[in-house]
Amino acid sequence: MVCTRPLQILRNCGFIANAYATSVAARTLTMPQVGILSMLTEFAGAVGMGSRVTSTIKNGIINVDRFNGNPGTLMLAMGCAEVASASWLMLATGIGFPVSTTQTIVGALVGVGFATEANIKWGWEKGSVSQIAASWGVAPAIACAFSAIIFGLVKYTVLERKDSFKWAMRLIPFFLGGTGAILTLFIIAEAPSLGSFEEFGAGQTIGVVLGVFAGLVLIGYVFFIPYFERRLIHKDARVKFWHIPLGPLLRRENPPLYFPGKADGEYVTDYYADPYETSDSSKDEPTATSTGADMKIQPVAGDTTPTEGDEKNLESQVVRRRAKPIPGPHERFLHPVAHLPLSHPSRIWGYVKFGFLQGVTRDCVTHDSEHLREVHARAHQYDSRVEHLWTYCQVASAMMMSIAHGSNDVANAVGPWAAVYQTYKEGAVATTSPTPIWFLVIAGFLLGAGFWFYGYNIIRALGNKITQMSPTRGFSTELGAAITVLLASQLGLPISTTQTLAGATLGVALMNYDVGAVNWRQLGWIFLGWVLTLPAAGLFAGLMCAMALNAPRF
Repeated sequence: MVCTRPLQILRNCGFIANAYATSVAARTLTMPQVGILSMLTEFAGAVGMGSRVTSTIKNGIINVDRFNGNPGTLMLAMGCAEVASASWLMLATGIGFPVSTTQTIVGALVGVGFATEANIKWGWEKGSVSQIAASWGVAPAIACAFSAIIFGLVKYTVLERKDSFKWAMRLIPFFLGGTGAILTLFIIAEAPSLGSFEEFGAGQTIGVVLGVFAGLVLIGYVFFIPYFERRLIHKDARVKFWHIPLGPLLRRENPPLYFPGKADGEYVTDYYADPYETSDSSKDEPTATSTGADMKIQPVAGDTTPTEGDEKNLESQVVRRRAKPIPGPHERFLHPVAHLPLSHPSRIWGYVKFGFLQGVTRDCVTHDSEHLREVHARAHQYDSRVEHLWTYCQVASAMMMSIAHGSNDVANAVGPWAAVYQTYKEGAVATTSPTPIWFLVIAGFLLGAGFWFYGYNIIRALGNKITQMSPTRGFSTELGAAITVLLASQLGLPISTTQTLAGATLGVALMNYDVGAVNWRQLGWIFLGWVLTLPAAGLFAGLMCAMALNAPRF
């Protein structure tokens, strides 16, 4: 049991990477920000909302009656399932397969079921292997539809309208309120302490959701709109997100800014920058200029008072700074000290920094690929100021998806682990057991640690490698996935968050009305990983368990 814990650190990286992939790809959050934020949200979900009673045999895939009188064999089988699922997930993540953790552990349990001759649930019923296979098409299709509808709403109410920034400023409080209302509904449905919708009460649920919507709309107009005006219309780069609580004070000529940013800094990110794009290709697309991955839009010199021109078009009034591609962790930490002796403190410190930061200092946004540039060129590009308004909605939806991971998927991570622990503690086979709080604490921490060291592989696979991502697209993807998870949990559909987000990304990409705006090669690669997961994990777990059961005994 203890030996599987280090494997879980890397096994759980896909949980968080799924939730935050589009936020990183859209340049809304950086990898270090996600690394820190994910530990907080996953820990909060696992400890604050995680179930205190865990099904130790995930979904009853195998019949534990086979192990009555042989609790040691059950412990061995669960240990093999843990090691096999962790090993496959580490391998799949390393080669860019964003596979489902739930399906991996199910495949591993099927494998140990064969090895121990336990009955396996094959029939069409909740949690069965056949339903798991069906989810490969169900989850992506539902998420694809929801995300396409949400992005279509943003597209035709804001992005495609004349003076899109003006309409964005008018409507963003309602999108903030709507996002908060949907995520509140998500919490009510998923929090174990609140029970089901029926137990919580329909009237109370509607009241809470509408109250959150109205409250967030009011907060949007009172606090967010003055902040957006100051930063995006007045082009005041000194204003940062921590100044949002100042609200109406930001409309003053000289607002009382605490910890202000640099006056000559950047006030909005170019969300379509590509450091690898050639200057010739950038002539036709003014918003996709040859710039760095962290390229920002700087205010032009002169008066910063908003004008009619500011409201209509940003691109004709800005100057862009060309930046180099983001250096990788090897170039950043190891190359500068490569000439020093191995025992030199600076070189040792360089290796220490590389070990702890290599997972969150990689460029997961841009890709030096001509094929991907052709795919991204098919996607419409919108005003960066409008995109910036949706970053706050996107962060909120990503955080809630991560909290949902911590609360709902904790059973996947600790189920077999809990079975081994409870069987060892009681000396008998246990199918359900109270989950100790320290189980949830450790699981929540490992969920965040997994992303910090290894999650960049999934960020790359689910982000801009499928289509051009931006804050409005990322918001639509994450919210569409969240709605799908909420609906599926109420209907009892067996879906994977990984597959849900992949389908949601496809739905947003198809709203370009151009199949060329989708990287079908990457989607095919992802689907291949899904198909291989059950047999690969099952074969590994089954062989390991069979070898252990039939090993010579002395």
